[in-house]
Formats: sequence, C-alpha cells, structure tokens
Amino acid sequence: MTETPKKGWLARLKEGLSRSSNKLTGGITDLFTKRKLDSEALEELEEILITGDLGVETAMRVSEQIARTRFGKEVSPEEIREAVAEQITPILEPVAKPLEIDGANSPHIILVCGVNGSGKTTTIGKMAKQLQEQGHSVMLAAGDTFRAAAVEQLKVWGERNNCPVVARDTGTDAAGLVYDAIERARTEGADVLLIDTAGRLQNKSGLMAELEKVIRVIKKLDESAPHDCLLVLDATVGQNAHSQVEVFKKMVDVSGLVLTKLDGTAKGGVLVALADKFGLPVHAIGVGEGIDDLKPFEAQAFARNLMGLDA
Repeated sequence: MTETPKKGWLARLKEGLSRSSNKLTGGITDLFTKRKLDSEALEELEEILITGDLGVETAMRVSEQIARTRFGKEVSPEEIREAVAEQITPILEPVAKPLEIDGANSPHIILVCGVNGSGKTTTIGKMAKQLQEQGHSVMLAAGDTFRAAAVEQLKVWGERNNCPVVARDTGTDAAGLVYDAIERARTEGADVLLIDTAGRLQNKSGLMAELEKVIRVIKKLDESAPHDCLLVLDATVGQNAHSQVEVFKKMVDVSGLVLTKLDGTAKGGVLVALADKFGLPVHAIGVGEGIDDLKPFEAQAFARNLMGLDA
C-alpha cells in the first residue's frame, strides 16, 4: 500500500485556515464583482472584516487604508483580497516571534496558562517534542492538579516524547508540585521545564490565588523565572479571546500567545485583532491534531492564507 505523502506546512496552513478564508473571501467576492469602491461598498467591506473577527478598530483602519488609493475606482475581489492581506501583514509582523530558549537559564522555566479546553496540555506535548528536536532536554510538570484527565494526558505526552513528567495525586497543592519539579529539573540537568497550570475561570479568585502562589514559589527558587509565561488560546472562541487575554494578564505577566484549533473555526481573523490590540508575541499557531501541526507563526503566510491567497 502506498503511503500518502505528508503535506507541507504551507499546505496544512492553507487547509487549516480554509474556513476563515472562505468566510472572508466569499463576502468580498459577492461584494466586489463589477462594483466600484463607493461609501456603501466600503461600509460593507468593513462589516465583512468585522464578521471575520478582525475586530472593529482594525477593520475600520484596514478599510480606510484601502479607500485612500482605490475610492471611486472599479475594483476586483482579488485586488481587495490582496489589499487586505497587504494591510494586515504589518500588523502581524511585529508579533511573529518564535519562542527562544536561553541556555543561561538552568532550567528555562515556561509557565503555560489558559482556560480548560484551550489545548494547553496538547500544546505542551507538541512543544516538548519540538524543543527536543532542537536539542534541548525537556521535563514536564503536571501543575493542573485539579483535573485527573490533565495529569493523565501530560503523562501520555511524556511517554510519547520520552521525557520525564513530575506529577502528583489529584488535588495536591500545585505550588508544592512546581517546587519539586524545579528542584528535580535542576538535579537532572533539564534545559527546559514546561509547567501546565489549571484553567478554571469559573472561580477566578481561586485560580488567581493559585497562580500567584505558583509564581511566588518559582521566584523563590529563581528570581528571573518564569522565563516565559505562555497563554494558550482556542481560536474557536473568536472575540472572547480578548477577555481571556485581559483576565490572564491581570493574574500573570503573559509574555506570549499560542493560538490553537485554527482549523476548526471561521474565526481565524481574531489573531489579527489580538495582534493589533495587545501586541503580544505570537509564538506558534496550531492547525490540527498532529504533533507537527503546531508551528512558529509567520505573518505574511498567515495574512495571505487568511485572504485565500497563495503564500
């Protein structure tokens, strides 16, 4: 039986963003077939971009920029798609920053946050594999001690990647577990320690207290840590991602974002809105379940694929 050749990242990105791009490009094609860019068309374009989750302010600014050179002219759907991609690329470029491991840290401690169901644990598993491929030794800490499923899932990733997992019984104090994990990572000479955390937003004050305690414990052992605090966001929540960033920024010093499940949504445009509003580095995006479906974020490739154009 012949094996199906594995698709390259750009092909997977295009496929993964197809729901989002179909929503945006469909609207643009319907609007600009044999149509001048007049005030009404401009308003409708703005509406298409807003419903594509680019956010009101971003949509208005992009539309205004396009109008500057094209107002009153007959434009094709392709021309508008190219123009939108051109306008959103500079919004995305400053945040497209791969995660960097500092060898001076021993270990480099990465705290991973996000609401339950955002894809935190899976992201940790995929990142662990990729960091190992870059030559780093990795240890995982199952800091979401409230959910037995999260602990079990992390153990599975640990086995799959052949990297040690520090875990305790469900209900154990998360800060105590993190303390043990850092000590063990130091003893065993791990380059990177990835720490999973709870994400029960229903009980915000309890979660905040727990995260603050975890960070205090980390800082006791290493004042400069955590060296990264990643917030994992599920793209399918669309505009709700904004409030998640706001909430977690109050709890922890969020240093970067990872957006997952872009393949399962038509709301991929939210990444543009997040970049525009918060300016936080977007380290990686996920467009599938596979271990290779989480990759560093590339601004131009994303912008063009979002508008249904070849990257």
